Amino acid sequence: MNYPAPEFERKLCPPEQLAERLSALARPLVMTNGCFDILHRGHVSYLAQARALGASLVVALNTDASVRRQGKGDDRPINPLAQRAAVMAALESVSLVTWFDEDTPAKLIDVVRPDVLVKGGDWPIERIVGSAETLARGGQVHSIPFEFETSTTAMLTRIRAQG
Repeated sequence: MNYPAPEFERKLCPPEQLAERLSALARPLVMTNGCFDILHRGHVSYLAQARALGASLVVALNTDASVRRQGKGDDRPINPLAQRAAVMAALESVSLVTWFDEDTPAKLIDVVRPDVLVKGGDWPIERIVGSAETLARGGQVHSIPFEFETSTTAMLTRIRAQG
């Protein structure tokens, strides 16, 4: 028996289709980005808080090559882009998932032109890529404080220590 593709797969959006898909999203539009390698409670809480700042949430994921250039470790990402994107798209708080191969999401932020740009609490607003442009357009920029002290790097350190 053939089963239909899960509904969340429709949230996956290659970067070259992003401009045309944005018009279907409700405003205000929130955008965030990151690796989101091994999804944990801190991630899902952060994404729900980000979504609460608007009507739609676009998440831009670093490609595998982009993650490797961040120096998180030779074996990162643990999960390849296709898997990270599918898991991200399955979250209720996420409206659309796209990705970028550059070191920063600056080009995508220029395409999306979010009403609200968001990063986690380890990013001061003045260091968030696209913050100056978003603020100049009259948008908002938020650095959401961590509610749960979790990180993929810390999880992997604990796992490796047990092995």
